This record gives sequence, C-alpha cells and structure tokens, in this order.
Amino acid sequence: MNSSVKNVVCFVGFLVINSFLQSSADPTDGFTNVPLTEANFEIQRPYNVPLDERYSFENGIRKMWVYANDKPHSPNSETQPRTEVRIHGLDYTSGVWQFEGYGFVPNGTSGATVAQIHGAAHDSSTIILRIYNGDMRYYSGEVIATGMYDRWFKLNLIHAVEGGTVTVYIDDQQKFQTQDRGRSQFYFKCGVYAAPRDISYYMESRWRDIKIYKK
Repeated sequence: MNSSVKNVVCFVGFLVINSFLQSSADPTDGFTNVPLTEANFEIQRPYNVPLDERYSFENGIRKMWVYANDKPHSPNSETQPRTEVRIHGLDYTSGVWQFEGYGFVPNGTSGATVAQIHGAAHDSSTIILRIYNGDMRYYSGEVIATGMYDRWFKLNLIHAVEGGTVTVYIDDQQKFQTQDRGRSQFYFKCGVYAAPRDISYYMESRWRDIKIYKK
C-alpha cells in the first residue's frame, strides 16, 4: 500500500472514530448535578384510588401504571388518566436544564406519554415522548426511536430555554431535536399519561436513577 492510500485510509478511520465518539458522548458533560430528595418526586395518580394501587417504589425502581378508564388526577380535571412523577421544586424559566433517567416500557403499553417537559407559551407542554407499539414518537408524530419495549433505555432531555431548543438522547446518542413552544415555567415529568386516542387498556412504565442537571 503506497503512502497516499495509507493517508486516505487513516483519514477515513479518523472520521469514523470521531463520528462514533461524538454520537456516543456523555450528554451531561459540562452540566452540574442538582441533588434530589424524595420531596422532589411528586406523584400524580387517579384521584379516587390509593397511591399503592397505581405506584410502587422498590429496589430503586418507580413503577407507574394506569388503566384507560381511570379517573384523572383531580376531580376538577378533564385530562386523560395518568400516573406520573412530577419533579417538584425545580421549576425553571431560564437556563439550560436536563432530565436523565432509565426507563422501561413493557410490551403492550401503547398510546402512553412516558416523559415530558410541561409548560409552554403556546401549549400545555414543550415536548411529549409517547410510546406507540414499541416506537417512541414526538407527540403522536415523528418517530424518535424504535424497539423500545421490554428493555431499559437511558433517556436524556436537554432544554436550552434561551435558545428555544429541546434535544433528546437515547442511550447517549442524539436522536431528535426540536424547537420548544415558547417561554413559560417548565418542569420535568415521567411515568404514564394516556394519549387522547389509540391507547391500550393497561399502560405502564418504570423509572430508575432519575437525575436533574443544569448549566
């Protein structure tokens, strides 16, 4: 192999390795971890059932489930049924904030929001990540990731408020980026929240190692 061919091979190899390293970079680099206590984990559930009938926290895993005919989280609400963790006490209106957690969605759960950033100027939410038949979608539209059933996946959601962008990482790889829906007061949520239509009767997700970061 002559020197020019070797140089080309080395350069291509460098590009491949560099691309891999960039796509697999730790999305929390440059962020500061915000300590959480159990007081930061507010559980929203159907208002007419005890907490332990829709939520458990064992061995570090928060399991949340809901049925299609469940009541909303408040008697005065007309929203769909949900059992969600609402990160309490860390609402934000500026800066760059990040949610990290490991999620698990069992086969059969469909039409369920499993993570979101609540709050927007022009809507109730900035981003919703919803599972349909094993695919993760942006609301009910664009597919972000496939093959999400019956496995633990790492989710990172980064919201740059001043830049108006939201970036989604799955297993340390950037999968999606979009503009947010206007400045507001924001907070993170995860769990199961039924979509307006096309939902399974039983919906469940599990979460562990939830962290919040900021810049």
